Amino acid sequence: MKFKTTPYHSDLLNDSERLASFYNAIFEYECDNTLAYDLGCGSGILSYFLSFYFEEVIALESEFKAASCAKENLSDFENVKVINEDVFNYEFTKKADLIVCEMMDTALIDEEQVPVLNFAKKFLKETGEIIPKGIINTIELVHMHRHHFHWDEEDASYEVFSDAVAYSEFDFLEDIDPNFEKIISIKSKKDGLINGLKITTYTILNEDIICGPTPMLNPPLLIPLDEKTVNSNEFINVKLKYSMGNGIESIKTEYV
Repeated sequence: MKFKTTPYHSDLLNDSERLASFYNAIFEYECDNTLAYDLGCGSGILSYFLSFYFEEVIALESEFKAASCAKENLSDFENVKVINEDVFNYEFTKKADLIVCEMMDTALIDEEQVPVLNFAKKFLKETGEIIPKGIINTIELVHMHRHHFHWDEEDASYEVFSDAVAYSEFDFLEDIDPNFEKIISIKSKKDGLINGLKITTYTILNEDIICGPTPMLNPPLLIPLDEKTVNSNEFINVKLKYSMGNGIESIKTEYV
């Protein structure tokens, strides 16, 4: 099936690892198959997958152009309804068996997935599930050659100084405080100068599928720190603070 898309959603469709992970999670879903919500449906590819397994699919997309593409792409599917509406403004009248919300971004900082799910899961049945199920975040000490916020574009723009430390894990069925703050202890593996942090997010699709970063799903984020000389085996304590859904401008870091 050929999908009409916006340029951004075309890139999403070309990320085969991302698509395969979500397709397999939907395929492996084994509970009731009456109603699914697809929140932030984009061009409608995940609603297309859902249409084969659910009696009814309600797909919400706030961006007009993307919603128009989804409506055209899914016009032949009588069990799929695409609505150009913000999740917070939509009047939910039914409880769903499954919520799919692929508003993914590294550490959930630059997307509204946490606020959206905290609101929308009130309209999930007690036995309902969410895809993805959750995330795991890791952090590393780095020396950045470009000392500003940027996503890892595989251009060797940084040098890693530590092993990855898992610093947070979230289950989307639980209420999540979008305001994150934590002191994290990270052990340097070598002598040198650090000036940044690298955050990597792993997406838990279900109990069997964990998807690492892909080109369009949670590329690692490089965050500036003040320059600091470190020694091998030295523990560096860093306070990391941000607000999920409020963008990278909300990130604050400091040594403690």
